[in-house]
Amino acid sequence: MTQISNPPPHRPRRSCLYMPASNERAMAKAASVDADVIILDLEDAVAPDAKDSARQAACDAISARKFGARETVIRINAPDSIWGQNDLRAAVASGVGAVLAPKVTSAADIAAIDSAMTAAGAASDLPLWVMIEMPAAILNITEIAAASRSSRLSAFVVGTNDLAKEMRATSVPGRAPFLTALHMTVMAARAFGLAAIDGVFNDIGDLDGLEAECAQGRMMGYDGKTAIHPAQLAHCNRIFSPEAEEVAQARAVIAAFADPANAGQAVIKVDGRMTELLHLEEAKRTVAIADSIAAAAN
Repeated sequence: MTQISNPPPHRPRRSCLYMPASNERAMAKAASVDADVIILDLEDAVAPDAKDSARQAACDAISARKFGARETVIRINAPDSIWGQNDLRAAVASGVGAVLAPKVTSAADIAAIDSAMTAAGAASDLPLWVMIEMPAAILNITEIAAASRSSRLSAFVVGTNDLAKEMRATSVPGRAPFLTALHMTVMAARAFGLAAIDGVFNDIGDLDGLEAECAQGRMMGYDGKTAIHPAQLAHCNRIFSPEAEEVAQARAVIAAFADPANAGQAVIKVDGRMTELLHLEEAKRTVAIADSIAAAAN
């Protein structure tokens, strides 16, 4: 497996829009939507008889850089499916920003996908994202996250729809049946330095419900949310963006620790608040994301 020594820089992943690669109209629209990440889907959103043409369409779009500076991801079919390995090889060759693999359940799955990426000629810094959507993945979440130490694994994407199906659970406002899984996933991601992206909100017309779920996900610590329709993007972007006061406080923390008067101090007072070095790390992350959002808007 491939050891990644330098994690990718902080970048906004407030909104990650799934686009079915079999839908030409949707693919064309994706070039202009305000999503931080475009996920071209070869799996759930594509019928079996359209898998091959969807793969080609996705890879052609990536190779032609139709999505500009946005982060691009291809969600492949399960690696052990009849399409999975062809999907993976084509995605690697396309120049995509990351490969998203579904249905993982163990660290062994991560090792196998990473080895397949290497065999396909993937660069050592091509990120692997994985769907966390199976009960076994939740039970094995720590070992899966720990596999990032010796692989390309860099992000978890929660698949609440598949999780609901596998659990035989009911999706309800507040997501009570999935709170344990959501908390365990984000904690494992944070323990091993991975990005964590929340699951989709299915009711496209219920923007109040979407906002509530975005706020819940941010409160838990998720970096952003997957979306199924462009109408959801503005809400995801707003709620997962650092607030102005938060950014101002982060800049104040960075400046205070950079002040020669505070050299060597582990704990200082910033605007009347006791502030430790651990707050400096989070402040730098907040400012980096805010600056990236501002740069993309200009």
